[in-house]
Amino acid sequence: MKQPRAWQRMLSGRRLDLLHPSPLDIEIEDIAHGLSFQARWNGQTNGEFPYSVAEHSILVTQIFRLQNPKAEIKWCLAALLHDAPEYVIGDMISPVKAAVGPGYGELDARLMAAVHIRFGLPAVVPVKIKKQIKSADKISAWLEAVQIAGFSKSEADKLFGKPDSKLVSNIEIKLRPPSETKSAFLALHAELL
Repeated sequence: MKQPRAWQRMLSGRRLDLLHPSPLDIEIEDIAHGLSFQARWNGQTNGEFPYSVAEHSILVTQIFRLQNPKAEIKWCLAALLHDAPEYVIGDMISPVKAAVGPGYGELDARLMAAVHIRFGLPAVVPVKIKKQIKSADKISAWLEAVQIAGFSKSEADKLFGKPDSKLVSNIEIKLRPPSETKSAFLALHAELL
């Protein structure tokens, strides 16, 4: 029986095997490009442009740095890359991930390990750091929900937890074209390297 194709051809020319990803087949330009065209919230956001996973990743990094000003730079890089596998497997909303089951999580974990190794991070981020990144991710989700996805503050508080008002009061989400988001993602990546 013929095996189904399990690789993705990237714009860089690399072939990324989704089931057995090699760090050698991962390029930051492919990640930035894919994430800048990947809409969060299934595209259900207000604005002239979709809110991309790349833009979200930049915001999570900003929040992570605000919450953890003494964090090592490598953990800021981990924050930027926290959703990197979505450049090939897409951004699924949490209810869909739960419905798909553990296979999605396993695929995501293999891709994440390859991404981390490619950029000099440990394959698995320490639990403490992962929790700090998740905290920034939840605050980002709250901001996105309230500012561009049509949620009330009370609804967002219930779903994502109420963030520190001092932390979020000066953060405004601005949508921009994918090409600008891609450039900003690449610039932040270069800074963190």
